[in-house]
Amino acid sequence: MGLLIPWSATLAMVDIYSIFVGCHLRLPGVMVIVVLGDWSLSILSLAAACAAAGVVDFLIHTNGPYCPPKFCGRYQVSAAMAFLSWVLTALSFLVNLWLMASL
Repeated sequence: MGLLIPWSATLAMVDIYSIFVGCHLRLPGVMVIVVLGDWSLSILSLAAACAAAGVVDFLIHTNGPYCPPKFCGRYQVSAAMAFLSWVLTALSFLVNLWLMASL
């Protein structure tokens, strides 16, 4: 998940730069790099979200002091946010794939 923030920030800066300068970034080579980056980060994000959900499920259903009630809710929210991040990254991949196909 640590790769997702720099990737998204870099894409946002490149988009803002292209808007201010007025250059056209819908080149096939650039779009292939963006689509492959979004695809790989989407797969990694799904793996991280599933791992987080598995750990949270294990901590909640274990009969022991592994998960204090104060932290169980936080763990569940972080797993839900990981799945939300995956959905948004997968959506970005699909949109960029559609844009690449329209070139």
